[in-house]
Amino acid sequence: MQINAVFVCLFVLIDSGMSWDFFVPVCVGDLVKTGGINQYVVQDVVSAKQLPSYLNKFKAALRSQGPLCILEHFDTGYSVLQHCKSVDLAVKEDTLELLVQVVSGLSVSLPSILVSTSLSAAERKEKLNAVKMSVFLLCKLTENLESDSYRQNIGGKKGKAGGEGLMQWDSEREQVLQALVQLFQLDIRSLWSLSLVEEEFISCVTCCCYKLLENPTISHVKSKPTRDCVIHLLGLLIKKYNHLLGAGVKVIQMLQHFEQLSSVFAQAVSVWSTEYGVRAIIGEVIREIGQKSSEELAREGSGVKAFASFLSEVSALVPELMIPNISVLITHLEGESHTMRVAVCEVLGEILVRVLCGDGLDESGRADRDRFFDTLQEHLHDSHSHVRTRVLQVYTRIVNSKALPLCRYSEVMELAVGRLMDKSINVVKSAIQLLAAFIAHNPYSFITIEFILFFSLSLPAVAVIKASELWAAMVPELLVTVRKELEPTSEAEKEQQEDEEGGEVEEEKEAEDDRATAVKIAHVQYLIFSLGSDDDTSELNQSLPPTPQKEPEKEGEDGELKKQEMLVQYLKDTETFALQVERAISVINTMLYWKTTSVVQEAVQFCVTVCEFSVANSISGVRKMLPLVWSTDAAIKDAVIQAYRRLYLNPQGDTIRFTLVDSLSELMVDASLGTIQCLEEIVSDSVITLMDISVLCVCVCVCVYTRAEREVVLGNLDTLCSVALGEKVTEDFLLARDTVITICNITDHVRQSKGAPFRLPQDHQLFSCLTQAVAEGVVMEDPYWQSFMEQAVRLIYFLAESPDQLCSRLLQRSARLLLDQIAEGGEVNKDAGQMQDGSQESNEQVNCVCLAQLLAVCGCVAFWQVSHLERSVSAELRRRRGETEEREEKEKGPAGKQTANESTMEEELGLIGASAEDTEAELIRNICETELLAEENLLSAFLPLLVRVCSSPGRYSHPQLTTAACLALSQYMMISPSVCEENIRLMFTVLERSTLPVVRANAIIALGDLTVRFPNILEPWTQNLYARLSDEVPSVRQTAVTVLTQLVLKDVLKVKGQVSEVAVLLIDPDSHINSLALNFFNELATKDNAIYNLLPDIISRLSDPERGMSSEDFNTIMKQLFSYITKERQTESLVEKLCQRFRTAKTERQWCDLAVSLSLLSMCERGFKRLQECWECYSDKLTEPGVYQPLLSITAKLRRGAKAQFKVYYSLFKSVLGSAFSIFSAHLV
Repeated sequence: MQINAVFVCLFVLIDSGMSWDFFVPVCVGDLVKTGGINQYVVQDVVSAKQLPSYLNKFKAALRSQGPLCILEHFDTGYSVLQHCKSVDLAVKEDTLELLVQVVSGLSVSLPSILVSTSLSAAERKEKLNAVKMSVFLLCKLTENLESDSYRQNIGGKKGKAGGEGLMQWDSEREQVLQALVQLFQLDIRSLWSLSLVEEEFISCVTCCCYKLLENPTISHVKSKPTRDCVIHLLGLLIKKYNHLLGAGVKVIQMLQHFEQLSSVFAQAVSVWSTEYGVRAIIGEVIREIGQKSSEELAREGSGVKAFASFLSEVSALVPELMIPNISVLITHLEGESHTMRVAVCEVLGEILVRVLCGDGLDESGRADRDRFFDTLQEHLHDSHSHVRTRVLQVYTRIVNSKALPLCRYSEVMELAVGRLMDKSINVVKSAIQLLAAFIAHNPYSFITIEFILFFSLSLPAVAVIKASELWAAMVPELLVTVRKELEPTSEAEKEQQEDEEGGEVEEEKEAEDDRATAVKIAHVQYLIFSLGSDDDTSELNQSLPPTPQKEPEKEGEDGELKKQEMLVQYLKDTETFALQVERAISVINTMLYWKTTSVVQEAVQFCVTVCEFSVANSISGVRKMLPLVWSTDAAIKDAVIQAYRRLYLNPQGDTIRFTLVDSLSELMVDASLGTIQCLEEIVSDSVITLMDISVLCVCVCVCVYTRAEREVVLGNLDTLCSVALGEKVTEDFLLARDTVITICNITDHVRQSKGAPFRLPQDHQLFSCLTQAVAEGVVMEDPYWQSFMEQAVRLIYFLAESPDQLCSRLLQRSARLLLDQIAEGGEVNKDAGQMQDGSQESNEQVNCVCLAQLLAVCGCVAFWQVSHLERSVSAELRRRRGETEEREEKEKGPAGKQTANESTMEEELGLIGASAEDTEAELIRNICETELLAEENLLSAFLPLLVRVCSSPGRYSHPQLTTAACLALSQYMMISPSVCEENIRLMFTVLERSTLPVVRANAIIALGDLTVRFPNILEPWTQNLYARLSDEVPSVRQTAVTVLTQLVLKDVLKVKGQVSEVAVLLIDPDSHINSLALNFFNELATKDNAIYNLLPDIISRLSDPERGMSSEDFNTIMKQLFSYITKERQTESLVEKLCQRFRTAKTERQWCDLAVSLSLLSMCERGFKRLQECWECYSDKLTEPGVYQPLLSITAKLRRGAKAQFKVYYSLFKSVLGSAFSIFSAHLV
């Protein structure tokens, strides 16, 4: 009855004119407390059980009375808020739906009322209370539902009661926001007295908006509709309802606590400032961020990352609005927070790219631009690597956007090249990207003088001719052109010149100066256009003409003079840019072999960029990265393959076949065997199948190692023989060689076929052509014959039936042709002698080159004969044995089961197969030992000749003959141990005493192969191999370290103290040898304890007084070697071993070297303890400063970062060292 009485009173009040006001409470519970005069108070809170029935009444009232029913049923909505934690979700959703309908209804009904001039005060109050009540309930209920949704997502529970309903919350939330936006788009301020909207009402709405923004998923794509509605709702409140200051403060507060909101608020601020015209909001937020001190930003939870991200994204959205407030942010560039420094630099970059760019800037804009660029350049040397990296990336974007002024290109380019030496990998990568952008967008490659362009393009591209030589040929014609341009041509000009005869001499001199100036300018432009070598580009400074200094007579002359000065300055900048590009290329090329994968990838991409833009010397990097195709890192290998395919193997257009041939031909120019093998890995398998048969012969010379289809080659074998190996084969041995290599790809040795061997009969046309070409080439002098011969003999053994018979006939034919040549030469000499002095003596002489080529054939045949026996014959024996065993098993059937059981034990032990293989291997060895060099075998006839040539260097001094004989003898020694033992001393004598570096280098390679084949025979001679590491010729040292690296790493040679000779190469003046030695130790370090075991012996050998190595070189070598000692146990053991060697060291220099070695160790606590325990070993050596100072440095390094309890021990040891040094020094004095 009491409730009904209240409602009756309320109806009376409504009917008689509303006399109460609804005030938005600070807390929801305040509405049930007694308020002030005429303040609305909730009279009764409905229980949770009664809420469904009251909501039904609410719905009925809404249908009958419209949105004003909220005045009557506010308590129902308030009751839902009070029981929000206990009430069912369906009740809350129904209430939310009703409130949305109320707010939407008010949005529909209010426009006509707001524009009405006859609105009474009671009606205004009624509408105002309805608005405030509905908005209050809707916002509070929305906040509760948002909290429930967040708790559900955190808990990960989706029950039937709660989870299924909240799954629709995203769409319902969007409806709530749309209703509020629709309402606040109206000018509802007129409902308040004097249009002063109370702050509590606006706070109620804004709190709801900010509550929604706290959702972790608000920045996701799926939340975009909700995010946009919140931003627009806040924009309306900021623009119309004086929420500007509150929004600025709230943005800062939320950024501090919710880092994910940086992008959301950046978008919001952008929308508020552009669509709603509230530009002051950016100033408010940036001012708040700018006022943050370094100490405040350094604290945890300060939101510095969110602030930085916010600034970066705002500058990307509205960069023009950042300029008025940039002075507030620049103060952070001097702060300690590197994150804020990065953000400010990114803001500057966006402004420079999108606002302060172009030629239409006024004086103020240019001043700001220059100031911002100066600031960015300063932070290229920032103390934090992340800042340096981001600044380089900012510059990359500026260059890509073509927003960098021309006058700053050289300066920024120089700074970028300097950053290539940075210790941070990320900085180096960003510097490479910036340099690539400079080259891709450089402004110096398009403006050229027309006639210089004509001359440059008309000249043939001959690599051996320098630009200066081409220029000398162009000068006469250029002088004629300049005179025609400068001398008067019209009659009026001639008359004027005659009238001014008084100054004739001076004018002639000025004309000559003009001509010289023009010629020099053209010379500089030509040099830049040609992008020549260092010698060419170094001529630029001398070639620049002096600026003419004559008083201007007309304004036109002033303009021309100014243009000329600008041109000269442009050419100077171009010269500087070209030199910096050359320097960058040389530095980045060295990075192709860094250990960091990402840096190598960037370097590869840079090489591709410079090559695509035809920069001088760019091909050097492209060729240098080719061996990386064998890299074990899949990312690096893929980068190289993609780079080569992009540059060479992806031609476009109708002429794809011929374009591909041209590209591959360019790669094959001066290509070494290693280069060819690398290209094999890159070129796709389908290259040859894409070619017409008409261009197949051309393809042979470019697709050298492509894995061709056997059918394609066999189908065109006759064509290949007739075209490449036919009558004109002696005219082009290079084409013949590449053809042979292509045919080799169809053999079983390459394809590793498991079936019956594929071979061609001896009388096939291919072998007739090959033997004839090789034999005829013996008596010719062709530089490509040697490589052709090697491949031809290889193909014969791979593809021919009974290849030994073919090669025997080849040797006979070659020897016969050489003897015929000797006989013909003898007859000619004999006839000449008879004509001169009547002498009857024969004067037969042999051509040394031809004899060398014959010996080369002998050695090649010997080598491939052994290989044929051990690979092909042995494989065929195994295959036939396998077929026989299978056939026998089939023939046995059931009757052979008993016999099979008897041999079961032998089969399980593997004796049957092992004995058969041993028998076959013994057969091959006997053939090599007894038959290959038997008297009836033609190979044996040449062995004495080889020995005689190698043992008589004074008589046979021709370099090619000596080299061929040495190689052939080593190939003969591969046949059997007996031949090797007989001639091993001779080979090492040649290695040590030959005066030809090429002979010594070849001997090292040959002896390396012999070491692999006969390790026991070569083992006593190991020291002689290591001795070549100190050879006076760099090429010999390089070959020696390469061979020994392979032998050691493959465990053919035991690692002993001789490795110290390799360590000496770490300081070799030749950089390539230096890198090979470094690679040797890098690979050796992967073996367990290898370097650790060798270090004491290496130190003893290098510190030997007889070696005479300087202290600096010793320190350099030891610093590198000790970098491989990373385990504490190894360090501890080395400390003890080195300390013990003080006792046996005899000289002061050895003491000093041992002390330096101790100081280079990464000393640990256990190692320091061992150093103290060995005090007696070195205490008496402390009189030497070279011993005392390194030991003292150990304590200094240990103190850095040590715990306080250990610092006491280090300090004590330091004082003991000092006392001992002082005592022993005083005693000596």
